Amino acid sequence: RELVDQGVLELVLIAQDTTAWGRDLGVHDGLPLLLEHLARIMPAEGWIRILYAYPQHVSDALVATMAGLPQVCHYLDMPLQHGHSQVLRRMRRPHDVETIHGRIAALRAAMPDIALRSTFIVGFPGETDDEFATLMHMLDEIAFDHVGVFTYSRERGTPAAEMADQVPGKIAQRRYHQMMVRQQDISLARNRALLGRELTVLVDENQEGYAVGRSYRDAPEIDGSVLIPSAAPLQGLVRVRITEAQPYDLLAELVGGSRSG
Repeated sequence: RELVDQGVLELVLIAQDTTAWGRDLGVHDGLPLLLEHLARIMPAEGWIRILYAYPQHVSDALVATMAGLPQVCHYLDMPLQHGHSQVLRRMRRPHDVETIHGRIAALRAAMPDIALRSTFIVGFPGETDDEFATLMHMLDEIAFDHVGVFTYSRERGTPAAEMADQVPGKIAQRRYHQMMVRQQDISLARNRALLGRELTVLVDENQEGYAVGRSYRDAPEIDGSVLIPSAAPLQGLVRVRITEAQPYDLLAELVGGSRSG
């Protein structure tokens, strides 16, 4: 309520596992309830964004709530870490890859315009060429809007540090670059699909000759930006039309007035 009173237009819900909200209170599937409470406080034009939701806990109720509340961005960050069940098992993470595909299908059915983000680790101990190929296939099949890729780092005192078959650094780096190049092509294709469309953009800053903002598809500091040529500084929410697409950023022209933020 204090943030809304200050004019804040975007609220980012973030935790190591945001879908765990309410479990310590004995509330099952509490995130949809939290979103409903927040939506009663957030203005109709405001944004509520969810980061770090684990797919096995992305319930039907959560999907329906996200689709039904106008303040909730059609955006979800699911840190999947890998696309092969055996690697996920070695990571001690949920390894039911079918569940991942099923939840993503449910999200896209309810919100066809949803932007999906994930993070992956390459070079985890024991990762074979075939396991990496399965991960690359997942990248193509799901076509995430945004992806972060990290190479495995051996940390003393962790179970993974003692595992056999540590992947050589050069191989991990090669896989990192392969994955980043592939994802750039995917992200560019997703961005090009927006050409000519109108989007609402929240302006974060003004640089010389440009306003820099984000649409619902971009989380602050980790995703891309929307660049809007503007002779005068802009603020708040503005309506734009996408004119150019790059792998990470979009260029747009102003088609509506701004809203104070």
